[in-house]
Amino acid sequence: MPWYRKLHWQIIIGLVLGLVFGVVAAAMGWNEFVADWIAPFGTIFINLLTLIAVPLVLASLITGVASLADLKKLSRIGGKTIAIYLATTVIALIIGLAVVNILQPGKTVPEDMRDRLQQTYQEDVETRTGIAEEAKERGPLQPLVDIVPGNFFESASSNRNMLQVVFVAIFLGIGLLLIPKEKAKPLIAIFDSLMALVIMLVEIIMLTAPVGVFALLAGTITSIATGGLAGILELLTALGYYCIAVILGLAIHTFVTYPVLLKIFTPKSLRNFFPAIAPAQLVAFSTSSSGATLPVTMEVAEKNVGVSEEVSSFVLPLGATINMDGTGLYQAVAAVFIAQTLGLGLDIGAQITIVLTAVLASIGTAAVPSAGIVMLVIILEAVNIPSAGIALILGVDRILDMCRTVTNITGDLTVATIVASSEGQLHAPPHGPHYDPVDSIEEAFEEAQGIG
Repeated sequence: MPWYRKLHWQIIIGLVLGLVFGVVAAAMGWNEFVADWIAPFGTIFINLLTLIAVPLVLASLITGVASLADLKKLSRIGGKTIAIYLATTVIALIIGLAVVNILQPGKTVPEDMRDRLQQTYQEDVETRTGIAEEAKERGPLQPLVDIVPGNFFESASSNRNMLQVVFVAIFLGIGLLLIPKEKAKPLIAIFDSLMALVIMLVEIIMLTAPVGVFALLAGTITSIATGGLAGILELLTALGYYCIAVILGLAIHTFVTYPVLLKIFTPKSLRNFFPAIAPAQLVAFSTSSSGATLPVTMEVAEKNVGVSEEVSSFVLPLGATINMDGTGLYQAVAAVFIAQTLGLGLDIGAQITIVLTAVLASIGTAAVPSAGIVMLVIILEAVNIPSAGIALILGVDRILDMCRTVTNITGDLTVATIVASSEGQLHAPPHGPHYDPVDSIEEAFEEAQGIG
């Protein structure tokens, strides 16, 4: 197959063209045209991915848990997964604090730009502060209560309740594991069939990824360029050092922390690992949503990396809901940056508080675009920084959201690979490290024709 027909290259081309078109559209004042005629195709692409997220999590977790030999194996895999997720989140936060304290980007923002940013985004600040206040008023055990739904169908109606879906799926899987095998087998077969169906739907949806990525990137550029290209340049000039601090922290965590962990705990070649997960990283970058990217993440884990279905179906859905390394790192940098900009000092005790609060916040952060901003308000309040300070970073949040989602997805895949290796369930990829959904669609079509 020629290189230009391979999906990952088509996605890269779509991404580059979307960036170029977005910049041109912003410069020419085509913002309304892009919003009306281009951006909707990106929304459709995200909707297609989120449409199958709940069925995917439900089917994969139920079949994954039910396929385990006993509850001891479940507790062993679950314990490893949660421990590694928490450890990598803490490492990410420490990296973020180190970078922002060394670079001190908050001291580079001019006072007049600081005042203008606060005025421009005042309405957004009030909305997000209100949501954060509601979260703060909940009891200490409310997050635990929220995990257990009173009505599963209501939970399944929104991807924001994915942690509840994960709980129900694991609960049902444990039940199937405990009842006699002959009674569990028919129901497991149904969920196994649903899993196969969802995977095929993922491969079909991914055929539209180049167009979806183009539309998402073009829409993102024009949406933040409300003042034209000059507005973007002015904003990036003022907040460029802050963006560099966040991206540098994310890059260190993504290309240093994860490779070191892979090198120590797995036999996986780094030369193959990153090209293998590139399709998931590209979709994560364009959608800014770990939840929307989950179907693609599971696909590349099994087909490109060689993680067993048993491990990927448990570790990755859990990671999409509780593992937010990139989000946690960003929140640490953002909190200190805002404090620096406002001239507020943060001692070591306050920065430890940021780490502890951000770890808990990252677990509860919804896997949807910009949800981390709401949790950032809570972190700011925890260290006595005015929550109105988030106005300083809202202008560039969408761009950084795309970058931190890539780190989140890379972390999920790294942990899945480590857990699979520790369980002896990391195998050579069935299609090599460069599996392409296009090939699978063609094979399935030929097979269907043969049956017909």
